Amino acid sequence: MTTSTPGGTTSTQRTRLTPEQRRSQLLDLGVRLLATRSLDELSIDLLAEEAGISRGLLYHYFGNKHDFHEAVVRRAADDLIAQTAPPVDGEPMVRLTTSLTAYVDYVSANYEGYLSLVKAAAGGNETLREIYEEAREALNGRVFRPDAQSEIVPDTPATRLVVRGWSAMTEELVLSWIADPSGLTRDELLEVLASSLLAIMATVPGLPES
Repeated sequence: MTTSTPGGTTSTQRTRLTPEQRRSQLLDLGVRLLATRSLDELSIDLLAEEAGISRGLLYHYFGNKHDFHEAVVRRAADDLIAQTAPPVDGEPMVRLTTSLTAYVDYVSANYEGYLSLVKAAAGGNETLREIYEEAREALNGRVFRPDAQSEIVPDTPATRLVVRGWSAMTEELVLSWIADPSGLTRDELLEVLASSLLAIMATVPGLPES
């Protein structure tokens, strides 16, 4: 905001951010940088340079490099969950396809960061694995709805297990397709992902026939 001084000159007043607002702003920047970089490439020095602040100030907000990485990954996971949320209403398969489309687009736009999270979760980092599993559980849970008229598949221990396997296949297919999309078009990929869930569910014992 620009204001006039008694002498007729102007000065710019900057809105002072609270520590929590500044930390959130830095996390948003970290997520944007992570979209095109692996987690290992996302350094304190890089973020400090991009934000125009000192390394010491970043350590003030995040403690150390590991804490910084974990905070950025958690923010990215929250963004993934929010950006892939299906419509509240509508036919179950339409909601599923809408969510899958958003997932494919998100991973495409954030490929390097997403891939590094998958590798970090598999590599033994317990905190990153916990964040990864929480996000995966949130995405998987969208297949089920509390009202029987609107669910895609019934919510049972067997279907929970099968959906977890389907989601792992979905992740691998999407990552492989982004790396080499020559085998399928985007629309064909989405059709495979959506229809494969129903095909797999048809093999689960004890479920009513659709």
